Amino acid sequence: MSEDVIEVLLVTSRDTGRWIIPKGWLEKGTKPYDMAAREAFEEAGVIGKVQKEPIGSYTYSKRLSAKKSVECNVDVYLLRVEQDFNEWPEKDQRRKEWMSPSQAALQISESGLVGILLGMGLPRA
Repeated sequence: MSEDVIEVLLVTSRDTGRWIIPKGWLEKGTKPYDMAAREAFEEAGVIGKVQKEPIGSYTYSKRLSAKKSVECNVDVYLLRVEQDFNEWPEKDQRRKEWMSPSQAALQISESGLVGILLGMGLPRA
């Protein structure tokens, strides 16, 4: 694969099986970009170099129970993948699939994330 080709790695959520990007809750004392890299390994089995500045952010409603949900703001960080493992901590709970940003946008239900994905193939100013 060419270094210029951008691909997105989506994983399925544990509760509904819908396609999402790896993400998690911030932990005190952990930088957000380091947390993003850790979640990418735990949820999708990839490691690499993470950018320190997010490429965007979006808000979604996370369901905590049948009657309770909370609004979450997600900062999205790019990770240049150096290794993609066949075994990873949440392998038994999730599926993963590589796809183009436009293919990924068709699989995602969070509208704010769709816009970020569709902008990934565009040159940056």
